[in-house]
Amino acid sequence: MSEFQEIFPRGGENTAFARYFVGRSYLNMLSTEQVSIGNVTFEPGCRNNWHIHRAARGGGQILLVTAGRGWYQEWGKPARALQAGDVVNIPANVKHWHGAARDSWFAHLAVEVPGEETANEWLEPVSDADYSQLD
Repeated sequence: MSEFQEIFPRGGENTAFARYFVGRSYLNMLSTEQVSIGNVTFEPGCRNNWHIHRAARGGGQILLVTAGRGWYQEWGKPARALQAGDVVNIPANVKHWHGAARDSWFAHLAVEVPGEETANEWLEPVSDADYSQLD
């Protein structure tokens, strides 16, 4: 495994959202004013469930990958490999998941795009069978 060096401090274990993750993640909220920005760190093999950032207008999420290797996938599309420096623009109301590669820690900044009538809808876990097919 390559060296994993985070540029933002790792938060505590993400126990508040643990039921929506397979594996262990960590969360450090960098901003809760104006725009919500969280530094999310995933242990190797950790990924969040399928989910949707709902919004009547605006909304969505932007991921800024800061360290490690991971994956992003939208429902019905192939998974996209991620590494430090990658940016993922996730439109509102799109079902997706993101997380670490099996053999690498992974960290990203999760930027919540302001919108109207926003809410996160958490769905089913990414299946072990589907995840195990990713390199």
